[in-house]
Amino acid sequence: MTTRTTRSAWALAAALSAPWLALPAAAQEAPAASALDRAVNERIAVDEQARASQKRIEQLDDETQKLLAEYRRALAEAESHGRYAEQLAVQVQSQGGEIAEIERQLQEVEKTSREVAPLMQKMLDTLEQFVALDVPFLVEERTKRVANLKQMMARADVTFSEKYRRIVEAYQVEMEYGRTIEAYEGAIGAGDDARTVQLLRVGRVALLYQTLDGRETGYWDAGREDWVVDDHYAHAFAEGVGVARKSRAPELLYVPVPAPEEAGS
Repeated sequence: MTTRTTRSAWALAAALSAPWLALPAAAQEAPAASALDRAVNERIAVDEQARASQKRIEQLDDETQKLLAEYRRALAEAESHGRYAEQLAVQVQSQGGEIAEIERQLQEVEKTSREVAPLMQKMLDTLEQFVALDVPFLVEERTKRVANLKQMMARADVTFSEKYRRIVEAYQVEMEYGRTIEAYEGAIGAGDDARTVQLLRVGRVALLYQTLDGRETGYWDAGREDWVVDDHYAHAFAEGVGVARKSRAPELLYVPVPAPEEAGS
């Protein structure tokens, strides 16, 4: 018993006194810890890769949504442009018809211009002769109007329509003279005999004058083509001036009227 106990104590002491005998167990635990660390590190790496993949997926999804929105917007714009192109095609077709109509009208204008130009020139010549042969009222104004029209006819920057309008307007002015009464200051006579007088025009029926001092009254004699002194019309002249200036109501005026002449055959 004692011997066996002594031996056991000796073996325990020997084991405790020799630490190198425990190295195999520590060597076994170290590889296990290293494997665990690797597994943890691998798991961490896998998780990081998963997060990176998820982030990439989210980025790709955002880009996909953005591209999808741009695609839909492009489709909408393409549809809008298509409708606009259809409208333009209709307008172009309509404008093509308008251009053809304008070209046709231009051809007619050219033809009309060739026909109207001689007519306008004849109208202007007639107007010039009419002013020259008419009762001599507002001679300078009317003569200047005709001269301006003749100059206008030679201008290329004035359209045929404008020329025609101006000539017709001159005719209208002359027609207006025939139904109005007017009093104004003007000159009669020529050269040394010229003098300033008061003139009274009663339409185209009569043209009377009176000196500024009121001492002489007369009228234009179309038959003699000269001025005739006749103070019998002094009162009628004063009344006519009042009517022309609207200082008195219109009334019957006694004026010299040329006798009608028999038309020549």
